[in-house]
Amino acid sequence: MSNKNNPLSPHLQVYKWHISSLLSISHRIVGIINFIFIILISSILIFLGTDIQIFQVFSKSLIGKFLIISLCWSFSFQILNEIRHLAWDMGYGFDLKISRITGILTIIGSFVLTILFYLIGINLF
Repeated sequence: MSNKNNPLSPHLQVYKWHISSLLSISHRIVGIINFIFIILISSILIFLGTDIQIFQVFSKSLIGKFLIISLCWSFSFQILNEIRHLAWDMGYGFDLKISRITGILTIIGSFVLTILFYLIGINLF
């Protein structure tokens, strides 16, 4: 009963990726990563109590700095993309040009916020 002349749709070779679809996929992935790390960090804080020396040693290592910067970026990206979705929920930004501009601003803004958070964190500790 199947007709072999029917096209299969959409093909990855034909489908053109847009910034909105890439941000949507990365938003979901970053949300899962943030959820896992919030549970991990809060569990470590609960089990270690007031022993801050472990965090100080970890934050000065190369892996620690990488994880801290990565988490700053993921939370910044998540927050800015949520603000973008909030504007969509209110009915703004559905135009393709505006959607593309806000997507680019989300990516650039997440890196800017990450740098700001890192610089503020260096000055605090």
